[in-house]
Amino acid sequence: MGPTSTTAGDEPRAETRSEPNDPEPNDSEPNEPESALETARRQLQHAADHLDIDPNVVERLKHPKRVHEVTVPIEREDGDVAVYTGYRAQHDSVRGPYKGGLRYHPDVTREECVGLGMWMTWKCAVMDIPFGGAKGGIAVNPKDLTDEETERLTRRFTDEIRAVIGPTTDIPAPDMGTDPQTMAWLMDAYSMQEGETIPGVVTGKPPVVGGSEGRDEAPGRSVAIVAREAVDYYGKAIGETSVAVQGFGSVGANAATLLDDWGANVVAVSDVTGGVYDPDGLDTRAIPSHREEPEAVMTHEAPGTVTNDALLELDVDVVIPAAIGNVLTADNADDVAADIVIEGANGPTTSAASEVFAERDVPVIPDILANAGGVTVSYFEWLQDINRRAWSLDRVNDELETEMLDAWGDVRDEFEARDVTWRDAAYIVALSRIAEAHEARGLWP
Repeated sequence: MGPTSTTAGDEPRAETRSEPNDPEPNDSEPNEPESALETARRQLQHAADHLDIDPNVVERLKHPKRVHEVTVPIEREDGDVAVYTGYRAQHDSVRGPYKGGLRYHPDVTREECVGLGMWMTWKCAVMDIPFGGAKGGIAVNPKDLTDEETERLTRRFTDEIRAVIGPTTDIPAPDMGTDPQTMAWLMDAYSMQEGETIPGVVTGKPPVVGGSEGRDEAPGRSVAIVAREAVDYYGKAIGETSVAVQGFGSVGANAATLLDDWGANVVAVSDVTGGVYDPDGLDTRAIPSHREEPEAVMTHEAPGTVTNDALLELDVDVVIPAAIGNVLTADNADDVAADIVIEGANGPTTSAASEVFAERDVPVIPDILANAGGVTVSYFEWLQDINRRAWSLDRVNDELETEMLDAWGDVRDEFEARDVTWRDAAYIVALSRIAEAHEARGLWP
């Protein structure tokens, strides 16, 4: 599977003039990517070990509240009926309604949805947003569907899960393989059955039907904000910082262009086809993002090219894996030459790689903080929808900046107060808030 933030495919290797070392195979520790659920549970337990928390609360958080599995049949253009499987995993709602994306991808599974739903719980808590965590999707390759078939699939899936979603119950959002149009169809299908327009049932919609300005750019913007703060924390000026970004989709492209605007030297970016490299800095706004032109990074003229694997090992100040999960592993963590890793994607670093980075004293700023701009602006969108009052783009960006700096400060304080990694610090912030809410509400007898 090759990295992009919205599609998947084989990862070709290309020539590179940057001459980074390709990772050598490790016979004693084979690279077997762990599942999102395994990683989420491991990270939860690791953070809990640093806190005086009721172990029964921790045990409860290792499991979802419920998982819905549905059959989604649709009629294809040729008249045949295709049957797909859909999921909605609802992890925890102690702090508010479930919140999380819907992805259309062939590899969607129950276990993946549970693990990603757990991450959403932590992400909302670390941002102090009054939501819980959920995730869902359909095991389907959206590239195999026409627009009309995708609409039918979305409307049928919405009907199948309609009883378990809602603006005060569970609020989906876009994810891999879905977009604002998908969310508009979902909102319309739900509203038609309810007999009134209910824009708050879903976030990530087009602004014309209740979506928020700045929502698409928000995850990349938050990654850039956190990268800027991390660089400053470690005593370097953003204008003297070199950056490599794996994955030039919504998250990676927006992070790269914003850092470029702030003066950083973005030397490499990539998509599923490979990457381009310029030690003097790329003009990121001249490179087509995945949304503008899918899989087109390699069409941009640059002094050199670089594979997705080699990009992660470039000698830069900051590397941002913003494509898919499990790209930083025990096999390549020792070869990562960046001074700081900022996780743009969900789960790009395996637990084994995290241990290597900790031993090497390489700071890794975790996904639940770095890319939390998406759920934060989704919260803003939800507020706008339930109050029927739109915000300007400037207000959205200003509010996001404030929320990200507050969260960064909370995590930084824990990082400085304890002998832990940045990931542990973020989980400690999140878990403390969730555990406090569980203890305050109690357990139904």
